[in-house]
Amino acid sequence: MALQERWFEPRIAAGLLPLVPLSALFAVLAAARRLAYRRGWLATRRLPVSVVVVGNLIVGGAGKTPLTLALVRELAQRGLHPGIVSRGYRGGATAPLQVRPDGDAALVGDEPLLLARRAPCPVWVGRDRAAAGAALLAEHPEVDVVVCDDGLQHYRLARDVELAVFDGRGAGNGWLLPAGPLREPLVRLKGVDAVVFNGACDPGVDRRAPRSFSMSLQPGPFHRLHDMAQTCSAEALRGRRLHAVAGIGHPQRFFRTLADLGLDVAPRPFPDHHRFCREDLAIPPGDVLLLTEKDAVKCPPDLAGEAWVLPVEAGIPPGLVDLIVEKIRGRKAS
Repeated sequence: MALQERWFEPRIAAGLLPLVPLSALFAVLAAARRLAYRRGWLATRRLPVSVVVVGNLIVGGAGKTPLTLALVRELAQRGLHPGIVSRGYRGGATAPLQVRPDGDAALVGDEPLLLARRAPCPVWVGRDRAAAGAALLAEHPEVDVVVCDDGLQHYRLARDVELAVFDGRGAGNGWLLPAGPLREPLVRLKGVDAVVFNGACDPGVDRRAPRSFSMSLQPGPFHRLHDMAQTCSAEALRGRRLHAVAGIGHPQRFFRTLADLGLDVAPRPFPDHHRFCREDLAIPPGDVLLLTEKDAVKCPPDLAGEAWVLPVEAGIPPGLVDLIVEKIRGRKAS
């Protein structure tokens, strides 16, 4: 965690300077890989439907999954029939597999399981996302657009629309891994269709983007862990002893959201995609546990104590959906 926090300082920290040669090597390898796909030395696979990739250049969460969920809902409202594919990061599945709402996060990954529970469309995972997309289409022939949750660097899957997501941290110090948070250099943004800012706009990122949009994450009412029908407001939790657990890319975002709701919590940050054990989630009798949706899908069904989950919804501008629909229709027309 300490290393990742230093990535997002305005300038590269002195302690990261020894990592700069490794960042240079990483940049060379990343460029060589992109060139191999561009020249056809490595094969890409095009699906028979349009593909929208929602990804980012930085390591860790920036809001891709809420954006994916919002996009498939908007596309469905416009008469399209979307499906979702994902790698299923930290899940054990290797071959393409459909994600069921009652699935196991240890097999399919936490983000795909969250999407399967909330998205109005089928969700499939697979390390080869092109193969996962083909399997999805074989089982669901009504699907006419595939949205890939993450996968900006998964060049094997040919795509028609690319969206790069950034949060308020922007591009951090601007260096590639491991001296900084970037998976690819910022010049890569010239090739995407749009950048989506989850929070404050980073001018250094924005001037490289062909188009940019803003989205916002709005919290809904809390719901009881394992019982979404039972809800409560933030007001009902004020004054109680609260423990907030977050195993997401940027835990401080969750803690700030709770503070904005007027809640005083004891924060418990964990690494992204952390697999929780009961000791991680233990609280004293009478206390309350607060969780993100992504972490809630990994909790054991018999977890002791009172636990509530805070869902979030991504608010996206109509212009972003217009852009995607225009690109999809343009492909069909051709």
